Amino acid sequence: MFELIRKRTSSVKNDVTSGITVALALVPEAVAFSFVAGVDPLVGLYAAFMVGLITAAFGGRPGMISGATGALAVVMVSLVKEGNALGLAMAQPVADMGLQYLFVTVILMGLIQVAAGAFKLGKFIRLIPHPVMLGFVNGLAIVIFLSQLSMFKTVDSGISHWLQGTELMTMAGLVVATMGIMVLLPKVTRKMPAALTAILVVTAITLSLDLDVATVGSFIRDGGGEGLKGGLPVFQAQIFTIIPWNMDTLMFIFPYAFILAGIGLIESLLTLNLLDEITETRGNSNRECVAQGAANIATALFGGMGGCAMIGQSIINVNAGGRGRLSGITAAISLLCFILFGSAYIELVPIAALTGIMFMVVIGTFAWSSLRIMHKIPKSDALVLISVSVLTVMFDLAVAVFVGIIMSALVFSWENALRIRARKRVKDDGTKVYEIWGPLFFGSTKMFASKFEVKDDPDHVEIDFVESRVSDYSGIEAISSIVEKYEKAGKQVKLKHLSTDCKKLLNKADAKYKSIILEKVDDPRYHVVADPNSFL
Repeated sequence: MFELIRKRTSSVKNDVTSGITVALALVPEAVAFSFVAGVDPLVGLYAAFMVGLITAAFGGRPGMISGATGALAVVMVSLVKEGNALGLAMAQPVADMGLQYLFVTVILMGLIQVAAGAFKLGKFIRLIPHPVMLGFVNGLAIVIFLSQLSMFKTVDSGISHWLQGTELMTMAGLVVATMGIMVLLPKVTRKMPAALTAILVVTAITLSLDLDVATVGSFIRDGGGEGLKGGLPVFQAQIFTIIPWNMDTLMFIFPYAFILAGIGLIESLLTLNLLDEITETRGNSNRECVAQGAANIATALFGGMGGCAMIGQSIINVNAGGRGRLSGITAAISLLCFILFGSAYIELVPIAALTGIMFMVVIGTFAWSSLRIMHKIPKSDALVLISVSVLTVMFDLAVAVFVGIIMSALVFSWENALRIRARKRVKDDGTKVYEIWGPLFFGSTKMFASKFEVKDDPDHVEIDFVESRVSDYSGIEAISSIVEKYEKAGKQVKLKHLSTDCKKLLNKADAKYKSIILEKVDDPRYHVVADPNSFL
């Protein structure tokens, strides 16, 4: 009993400390993504709070962190711009109309995600090949790294340029100090959270030495914001009166909502899969879809920009010991507390400390093993891995994953298309038998048809599918085509060892197959191949 209490207490402590660390790291990212989308920083912060809280409490992956993300922000920026233009073109021009369109779009986005979970579409994430997963994490690590390089820039008279001289050395020194603490502290003691300790130590150093470095507060003000402080999220009742509810509005927001829903689900479910591997547990993808959708609906109704799972913060959380729902809930509530009460203190945190933490995330996210196995895996898998990584950096996660899946599917189809074989023999009564080996599907139909010698075959032919499986309708059509060729040549053909579903479709297409298909075959393997229920 005492051991159980100690473990439970340790788990609660890890969840709370990791949640606070994640909340600190969420602030600059939420603000940055707000600037990217062209909205006020509080819109991003409210999204990080509400999406993070709802998904942490009700999502399918305890320990996963959600909030405003860059993948969604880059799509939202054009939505906000077009929405502002539509508002100014109205009979009675309305300023800042893009934000209202954004809220409505995120509500529709959430409804699409809830529908995806309700129809159990989340299970299809399991079809993503491993090379695509490796390419995804490598590409995302590079994206995170490149995003942090912007922290080594400063804005002077509206012009951004790289830090130089003492400023650069100070920034780099603080980043290295943060990373050093995160690497060395766990080797000394695990009772203190490394990331949170690093933030506190580096902040203390900058304050005690009065170093002139970028902080969370200066970061917000340089981006055009007024500060971190704000009130509680307020219900956005105006979106139901100010938005023209007609078909034109639906046609405008639906493409954006669909793209945002797709990107959000892909990033969330891939992050879920990655955390499954790290924690050696299994999350619920369909439940996560519903939770993400509900969270986006709620955050839009209360002034948030919407969001999805964040791989960087999720890895920070898990590596800091946050494995339960309490960690995500703590992060969300801590973020709200920062906005309401602690803004003056959080604005003092150096950007260098948060950059150091994100660099450690990059190191932990990148699949270094992929570099070692690159020359050992098939060239097609290596090409998929590299392509997904490059496309993630160049475009976005959704494009990269879709292309990676298509490439993997084409490679799989081509390789299986080449596996179709036909062993030929002649029975004592003169009947020629074709024993088909390999899958018969859309990719192998031409190869299948090339195996038959209709003109030269005897009058009686059997096609035996004992070592083959008809996988789709294209395969059934290929069988029908071969049968027709033999019939036109005046020859009799019989089909053996077809699966139950294949026989049903052929019999439904033409009654003649009842006499062509051999039902009773004395073969112990026949029932295994013919009855798909035997695999259950």
